[in-house]
Amino acid sequence: MTVARPWRPSALVGASMAAHVTAAGAVLVSPDLWPQALSVVVADHVLLGLAGMWPRSRLLGPNLVRLPASAAGRGEIALTIDDGPDAEVTPRVLDLLDAAGAKATFFCIGERVAKHAALAREMSARGHVIENHSQRHLTLFAASGPRRMMAEIVAGQDTIADTVGRVPRFFRPTAGLRNPFLDPILCRLNLRLATWTRRAFDTRCGDAATVHRRLARGLVGGDILLLHDGHAARTTAGTAVILEALPMLLTTLRSQGLRAVTLAAAA
Repeated sequence: MTVARPWRPSALVGASMAAHVTAAGAVLVSPDLWPQALSVVVADHVLLGLAGMWPRSRLLGPNLVRLPASAAGRGEIALTIDDGPDAEVTPRVLDLLDAAGAKATFFCIGERVAKHAALAREMSARGHVIENHSQRHLTLFAASGPRRMMAEIVAGQDTIADTVGRVPRFFRPTAGLRNPFLDPILCRLNLRLATWTRRAFDTRCGDAATVHRRLARGLVGGDILLLHDGHAARTTAGTAVILEALPMLLTTLRSQGLRAVTLAAAA
């Protein structure tokens, strides 16, 4: 049984709630103030929308963008790999990780976990951890209301838990985008939002050297890196770019004395 943790609104969300109450009260006291009240509400919604479009923002609630200082001090980083599992790409990613002695956190789509259940169980058996990337990876997840958002997250939780026998501890929304409804839902489900320190944009860039450079530039202990085994861009040779960029990245980690661990182990 999931034990909910208390929800406390962020400063921005708290201010937003207060602005709505104040605007409504002003109109009740003086109906002629409705244009000003509407302007306040519209401006507030624009600000909340912009905050939700910034994946690394903590304006809407807690957000893990770096590992704790203790993990950084141990020279640990987190490789997070999204949108799988992919029947063609993921097994080759697992082999690359095993060869380097590296562990990864896979933010998986529930429907894909159900479709490739044996592969998902193999990922877990090989020491990697599957976390929740929603059930269907909706493009407009961040535009969802609380009921639809809750349903997507709960379905992802249930699918992953039923398949691999472990309840996810972390959640990552589609493209990292969200709205103010997400944080209370995550508290209710005792999930933590996790995004990244830097991303490779490897769903759009098929050049392995560029992908590697984006992840390796300034790399230090505590970083959380984002790659994709699902929806990965293709190189000129037609290969998923992660399969060419990951070996470069693992070599960089080794040369810098850094170790890839799972979010669950480090955070």
